[in-house]
Amino acid sequence: MKYIGAHVSASGGVDQAVIRAHEINATAFALFTKNQRQWKAAPLSEDVIKKFKDNCKKYGYGKHQILPHDSYLINLGHPEFEALEKSRVAFIDEMQRCEQLGIDLLNFHPGSHLKKIEIDDCLARIAESINIALAETEGVIAVIENTAGQGTNLGFDFTHLAKIIDGVKDKSRVGVCIDTCHAFAAGYDLRTAEDCDKTFGQFAEIVGFEFLKGMHLNDAKSEFASRVDRHHSLGEGNIGFAPFTYIMQDDRFDGIPLILETVNPDIWPQEIAWLKAQQNS
Repeated sequence: MKYIGAHVSASGGVDQAVIRAHEINATAFALFTKNQRQWKAAPLSEDVIKKFKDNCKKYGYGKHQILPHDSYLINLGHPEFEALEKSRVAFIDEMQRCEQLGIDLLNFHPGSHLKKIEIDDCLARIAESINIALAETEGVIAVIENTAGQGTNLGFDFTHLAKIIDGVKDKSRVGVCIDTCHAFAAGYDLRTAEDCDKTFGQFAEIVGFEFLKGMHLNDAKSEFASRVDRHHSLGEGNIGFAPFTYIMQDDRFDGIPLILETVNPDIWPQEIAWLKAQQNS
């Protein structure tokens, strides 16, 4: 079973995101549970939590179909103590918000070394941050997103993801989200079925499909191996349609949220419909 959707707005309350997902015929969705560009937010009210859960039940979204994203400000590998502690507190808050909403996944960008510490030290720091957050929460899986490798961001190499996972004590509560645009920009080709075989073969060998908890399905405005993160609508960028058909027809990608973050929300219903159609093409 494929769960296909988009990262919808939570404007007006997280309960509204569920309705917006339903309106575009999504069978999965992503959202921010707070303003992604602010450190702090008001706690979720009991009323909003109830409305969110009620809407999920009404429209048929189980917790395994929802992939929230944390704040862009958080850097779990920050080289400076005060900033690291601030990120860890904010990340625990994000995990707790998921816990309150009955969601068992939280997607996040791993972190950046800022040219101040070694890559392996930063990866170890990210794993330590995850361990701290898992100890403070229950049931929520920390889902590491691969990155394009822009600036000093880590996670662009599959070995980075594997090293972080290796440092996490509870392997049942850590996973990975693969963004197709980020992978392509990082140098993992996806332009043909053969390229997909090779790239996902590397992922299987280095990380393991047992850790794949979600995907972001995006074409790329950026060039191959450019390390630049620029999303595009499906089939309109430098990747093309091939990997999206491949993913829809491969059962290794069943049972996880497959989320559009493409650049034109107006055509998300058409993109979702096209992806669903690929399963039978």
